[in-house]
Amino acid sequence: MTARRIRQSWWVDLRFDHRRYRKRSPENSRTGAIAYEATLRHKLARGEDIDGRNASTTRVSFAEFVPKWFAEYVVPNNKPSEQKAKKYALSASLVPSFGRMLVSDIGVRDVEQYKAKLVREGKSHKTINNRLTILRKCLHTAYDWLALPGAPPKIVWLKCPPARTHYLATEECNLLVEHSSGIVREMIVAALRTGMRQGELKGLQWTSIDWLNRSVAVRHSRSDDTKALGTPKGNRERHIPLDIDLCEMLSARRRAEGYVFLDNNGQPFTHKKASAALAAVCRHAGLPKVGWHTLRHTFASHLAMNGTPLNIVQALLGHASITTTMRYAHVAPSALRTAIELANPRTAGVAADNGQPAGNRWQLRRLQNASAIGEVNGNPTIAHGFPASSLPLAAECAVEVEGIETAAPCEVRYRKWQADA
Repeated sequence: MTARRIRQSWWVDLRFDHRRYRKRSPENSRTGAIAYEATLRHKLARGEDIDGRNASTTRVSFAEFVPKWFAEYVVPNNKPSEQKAKKYALSASLVPSFGRMLVSDIGVRDVEQYKAKLVREGKSHKTINNRLTILRKCLHTAYDWLALPGAPPKIVWLKCPPARTHYLATEECNLLVEHSSGIVREMIVAALRTGMRQGELKGLQWTSIDWLNRSVAVRHSRSDDTKALGTPKGNRERHIPLDIDLCEMLSARRRAEGYVFLDNNGQPFTHKKASAALAAVCRHAGLPKVGWHTLRHTFASHLAMNGTPLNIVQALLGHASITTTMRYAHVAPSALRTAIELANPRTAGVAADNGQPAGNRWQLRRLQNASAIGEVNGNPTIAHGFPASSLPLAAECAVEVEGIETAAPCEVRYRKWQADA
């Protein structure tokens, strides 16, 4: 069926002489669109121009439009790293696949065939979706700039598995710091204590450090492509408090201005030099090779494990959306374990973090028995039983007195204790 409804409007989508035509129906109904299609086909059969404009304007191939789109849209609106990624995707994949086709002829089936081709080549779903995003934006811009009739083809993204986040344990972090020295050691500590990206560390300026309030303003990022300072990812400035160790470390060589971290030649670090320096530290520490972004993941993961609210983690990392920060939710203290503990009669009466016992008589009886003994496994108790912070420990220790695993023997010892008293 060539008559279709798009966004509350009826359109005619037909092909004639190997060319695709898409026109809005003057009468906004299915019957009107079918009649309009018949009229258009008669005009085309007679050799009439139904576009009402210069055909050369609409008959533009994808390969002809891409250079214009890249120069006039990608370059002004994207950072150098994004420009580099888009340029590679266009030249290596999108232009070879769609270059000979007219922009107006690229349809849903063509896109699906392209997706199937990439899947057969073994590309990851994330890579495929990245390329589809570039294709979608390019086609939408083409329809706007060239005033093409109709709408660009609908693109359906592939489902991607959750991203795996690798982070270092506390012992591994200590090994990195112990086996590093000089500027590299300071960069590692800064990455672990602030979560700054590699480009933000390379572009950090002395003027961005507030010594009075002991904080750093992340407002620069250094690009290897332009060899100049730019804005951080997302064009957002954020402020991160400095802990006492990092503050003392940097204040020992405090300067008025310039780059905070310079290599042995007095030049700002490049991606290659910074990565090589970190790899050497990992090798000396006996750890697997990690990147600077792993240290950023480590900073965020340790915050989440220590119970920091995820919206605070988001602010410190500079994420535009909380969805990105949610990747660290799996390491945060969870209510799931509390729910499981509540299902067990041995632990149901004790709150995980705060609150009072829930009145489990079986458990409270054991706690009272252990409290009456006066000492459990060498640990003295108080007159009214264990304090709230020690209740989980008391629940375990109460049944382990002298190897006895039931409450009844504890009661026998309790009666003996009363007689002696």
